[in-house]
Amino acid sequence: MRRFRKLSGALALVLCVLATFMQAHAAVAVLVEEPYGDFARVNRAGHSAVYFDHVCAESPTKLRACREGELGAVISRYRNVGGYDWLAMPLVAYLYAVDSADDIPETMDAAAEARLREAYRRKYLLGVAPDKADGTAPDSNWYQLVGSAYDRTLYGFQVKTTPEQDAGFIAMFNDRRNVERYNGAFRNCADFARVTINRFYPRAVKRNFFADVGITTPKHVAQAVAKFGDRHPEVEFAEFVVPQVPGSLPRSRSVKGVAECLLSCPRYVVPLTAVAPVATAVLGVAYLGNGRFAMPKDAPVLALRPVDADLIPGGPLVTEEELPAPAAVVKTSFTAASAAVLSSE
Repeated sequence: MRRFRKLSGALALVLCVLATFMQAHAAVAVLVEEPYGDFARVNRAGHSAVYFDHVCAESPTKLRACREGELGAVISRYRNVGGYDWLAMPLVAYLYAVDSADDIPETMDAAAEARLREAYRRKYLLGVAPDKADGTAPDSNWYQLVGSAYDRTLYGFQVKTTPEQDAGFIAMFNDRRNVERYNGAFRNCADFARVTINRFYPRAVKRNFFADVGITTPKHVAQAVAKFGDRHPEVEFAEFVVPQVPGSLPRSRSVKGVAECLLSCPRYVVPLTAVAPVATAVLGVAYLGNGRFAMPKDAPVLALRPVDADLIPGGPLVTEEELPAPAAVVKTSFTAASAAVLSSE
């Protein structure tokens, strides 16, 4: 009982600190999600989404301001999900396919992932992913809405926003037509992130007509936001990482841009060099000039863990490295700016 009271007290303090911080700061973050599965052998671009810590999802197609204690929403453009251009999901559900941080599994396998996703679909997503005639899940990309962290590692690149900016974004998205516009070359998920960031900071993210031959990629959007943050310290740029949940599922692969993918893969670069050696050389120069960008290796983990306060050096907020191995673990999420404060020494 005494240990339970300590755990409860630590959790209360964590939530109090988080709520205080979130009242003082609002932010938007580009999420770069590593590719996974068989498709990653062909296309290493990955996926891009946008996380708002003060904008929440009333439903997958309607936004509202967050209430106290809520952690925001992830919004992205999808292909073949209910005919919609964009869909919004609560942060914890998007990452882990559960309602509460208390329910996040410590490990994951394919069968458990499928069960969690299907249970969440039946509870909340029938409006965008209805049953087929036989009562089974539809043949669409709806599964991308929930449990992303089971399949891959995600990286966040965050800048601050204002309440007025968030309110304007909510009003605009709730008022405009939400009809699928997906196009892999010019209106893909990374284009959605690019345009969204530019609504807050005009021209912060431009297309890369050299290293990415004009196709917007998740990695380029992250690179542009990082460069913008370096040039404008007032936007309070920060980075974070959401690690892929441990388990038997295959590990995701590193994300790449267009030129990087073409030049690093023998199946592409060998025939390309044979057919068009000059163009290949130009592509290589373009990549070396403005296409190189690495995902942050030492970024703080987007996680809060309420454990026994007596076991934690410096208080209840800890990074992955500081967590004592035998302690109980409950995951939740926090803004990247707060994560930066908690990075390991």
